[in-house]
Amino acid sequence: MTKAPHPLTFPDYRAYLVARFASTLAQNAMVVVIGWQVYDIARRTMAPKEAAFQLGLIGVAQFVPLLLLTLVVGWTADRIDRRWIARCAVLLEASCAATLAWLAWTDTTSLPALFGIASLLGVARAFAGPALGALAPNLVPAASLPTAIALGSIAWQTGGIIGPAAGGYLYAHSHWMPFTVASILFLTAFTGLMMIGPIPRTTLDRKANPWRQMVDGLHYVRHNRIVFGAISLDLFAVLLGGATAMLPIYARDVLHVGAEGLGHLRAAPAFGAASTALWFAFRPLKNDVGVKMLAAVAVFGLATIVFGLSTNLLLSLFCLMMLGIADMFSVYVRQSLIQLSTPNEMRGRVGAVSSLFISGSNELGEAESGFLAALVGPVAAVVAGGVGAVLVAGLWSRWFPELRNARTFTPAPIENPTLATAQETKS
Repeated sequence: MTKAPHPLTFPDYRAYLVARFASTLAQNAMVVVIGWQVYDIARRTMAPKEAAFQLGLIGVAQFVPLLLLTLVVGWTADRIDRRWIARCAVLLEASCAATLAWLAWTDTTSLPALFGIASLLGVARAFAGPALGALAPNLVPAASLPTAIALGSIAWQTGGIIGPAAGGYLYAHSHWMPFTVASILFLTAFTGLMMIGPIPRTTLDRKANPWRQMVDGLHYVRHNRIVFGAISLDLFAVLLGGATAMLPIYARDVLHVGAEGLGHLRAAPAFGAASTALWFAFRPLKNDVGVKMLAAVAVFGLATIVFGLSTNLLLSLFCLMMLGIADMFSVYVRQSLIQLSTPNEMRGRVGAVSSLFISGSNELGEAESGFLAALVGPVAAVVAGGVGAVLVAGLWSRWFPELRNARTFTPAPIENPTLATAQETKS
């Protein structure tokens, strides 16, 4: 059997990797500071529970654009050159970062401004997610894709390690610095995307009903049990177990470590995830992928529970690192299964649905955690979420035997009658 070529041997993929790392680094530096600013500004005039509610609202502000645009952005990613969609989205993020830098420089940052810019960032991410996700499989052969996913995750998670810590340190030095650096990084990402050459265009029928084509993405996800089970598993596990949304509260009022400590807390799960992705880049997972993904989700929930109860910084960092390891394990299996089970002409629309679920687990998870913390306190909210994630792993093992029985990343047969008929017609 011929060994699959390494993804780094392809210049377009190398440019893609640089763009992904730079944009992820900028995003994480901004997100940690925006969360801190929202909670810090709110705490000047509000009690802790009321300020936690504001953290929940910032999650809603980022999620609503994605919810409203999901069908449109997926169809766009299958209809328009995915490189230009990603490039425009990155430029919008650069503009948001520059605006935040100016507000910090002039000392005019306010809650309404933060919520407005968070919404624009949600729009940018709504378009960037499906475009970038659908772009990666066009840059390497299918046999190289699991390794490419691992490398992409390394770039993503390494940005998650450095970004939060850098954001915290830069903000502690000067409030405008993290956003200025983020602007430069987004422009670097734009340059990397501009270096990617032409890619294979999809065969999406340009005369067909656009609305019908948008809905086809939902139908495909619903009828492909592997894809639907993997996406929904992530949604509910992270939605319930989203401890990272509570990190500003833990940094300020539980562990008392301030903005710099918040950077360490945000970096810990990414450190664990990046280490796991690095392992998979050289030792790809091959057997019993489904049951291992379900076990990783259970470990994710257990680590969340212990973190929620911890009042020791070192123990909290360890739990967050374990949480990141388990999450990366799940992400690696899930993304490989989804990408290899989805034909190229559907990847934009399926990626949009996946992005909706991922954002739902992240942004809505932040909202759910913030609102629950406002009712019962942050510790109870985090512990309850961890218990929920463990239960989700057990329920999905029972409800989706296709996941439990997935032995390898070999694509499953197409179960969507509409797509199958379309492919038969082409042949």
